[in-house]
Amino acid sequence: MPRLSLALLAAGSAALASGCAASRPAVTPPPPMLTGAPGRLAFPAPPPDAPPPSGLSPGVHRLASESGTAYLYVPGERPGPRPLLVVFHGAGGEARWMIDRLSAQAEARGVLLLAPQSAGPTWDLIRGEYGVDAAVLQQMLTVISTLFQVDPSRIGAAGFSDGASYALSLGLDNGDVFSSVMAFSPGFATLEHRKGSPRVFVSHGTADQVLNVDACGRAVVKRLRELGYGVTYQEFDGKHTLPPEVAAAATEWFTGS
Repeated sequence: MPRLSLALLAAGSAALASGCAASRPAVTPPPPMLTGAPGRLAFPAPPPDAPPPSGLSPGVHRLASESGTAYLYVPGERPGPRPLLVVFHGAGGEARWMIDRLSAQAEARGVLLLAPQSAGPTWDLIRGEYGVDAAVLQQMLTVISTLFQVDPSRIGAAGFSDGASYALSLGLDNGDVFSSVMAFSPGFATLEHRKGSPRVFVSHGTADQVLNVDACGRAVVKRLRELGYGVTYQEFDGKHTLPPEVAAAATEWFTGS
């Protein structure tokens, strides 16, 4: 596995401001997946004799490898294994955007947030097929499994816009890893390699000017229900956005609290 480095980023610092505006790293060939199949993820279980995970201090951390980067939000200490939510930004967006939208809810409910940065303008599958983005996510999941005690029954995937389409597609393809999938204003879902039966939360604005609610949100929900998925669907009066009240409802739905 390529070497990973971790650095604590102080909120509001000059380093953070420059980091958010920095250009994306050059794309390198994706490393092999643990499962041996592109797009098929695994969350490694620690060996029985492994020492307790060391964890990281509360706050935002940057994770980086030769192939890509991500942000990790660590909430304050909570007893027991933690829920983990992987969050995907929209096309042309920044990973930090998802952290900013969901960190207050994550803090209130003790959720780890992992926000990868896409290698290109959008996610690999949306550009054609699984590749470096899925492989980098596998790297990050492997690192987190060594740092934290994660509740394997509460690992979720979420995203906004293109990130919502990616969360749906990757989440349903890895329903044995992700117990829950949250899609905020999705455009579509690829459903050719589904595995497991995660529950799904979808939201969409009725005045969405980017991804029409009839052609996208409602159509996606209809298809998922036809396939037998349990779907919670929430429409809101608004455009192509993630309102705070929807983020709160979705996070509560994910954690069950």
